Amino acid sequence: MLKVIRTKNYDDMSRKAANIIAAQVILKSDSVLGLATGSTPVGLYRELIRGYENGDLDFSHVRTVNLDEYQGLPREHDQSYYYFMNENLFKHININLDQTHLPDGTNMDAEGECGRYHELIESMGGIDLQLLGIGNNGHIGFNEPADAFADHTHCIRLTESTIKANARFFASEADVPRYAYTMGIGEIMTAKKILIVASGKAKAPIIREMLNGPVTPQVPASVLRFHKDVVLVADEEALSLV
Repeated sequence: MLKVIRTKNYDDMSRKAANIIAAQVILKSDSVLGLATGSTPVGLYRELIRGYENGDLDFSHVRTVNLDEYQGLPREHDQSYYYFMNENLFKHININLDQTHLPDGTNMDAEGECGRYHELIESMGGIDLQLLGIGNNGHIGFNEPADAFADHTHCIRLTESTIKANARFFASEADVPRYAYTMGIGEIMTAKKILIVASGKAKAPIIREMLNGPVTPQVPASVLRFHKDVVLVADEEALSLV
């Protein structure tokens, strides 16, 4: 079942989405959180930091697994998702860094790294709450439009549209990695609860497609309609075509 929460703007979206994650952590202190990167979750992470600083949230027993990581970027690179998570969340809260996990982008053995990460997720007993953003082409994680839904963690060649979208974060488009490790759709769908966040007019066409179009691997996010517990928190602009 997919529930839609309409919010006034980005800040309102960030607060309401953060409240859902905060409730998960309060109700289950050792939750396994699936986390996402990108510009959309930044405000949400700010809200979680504020909750920790106010004494309302304790992350000391929380474990995390991130959706994806570029292949070939060292952890200290300022565009690696390891760096992003530390800058935008982990170093500001009382989480045990040994309990935070991302695919290892420096491991160029794709088959070995994908198998390791899949086994890691399974060993943690699965994901209690998975946070997702949505790409303009419907990708979740780095699961791009494809002929079939990928099941497990895999290494994917990024589409030109994703490379172009990410180029603003690098010195030039040529510097954007061409491959990334990402959780598969199958792994994402095994999460007990899924929280998807979307903001801005640019996301309106794909949100309409996700909610009302056919369920197809050409729109990876459309598969979320088959999950038993999904909440979409989106602002008025993102929902303007629905």
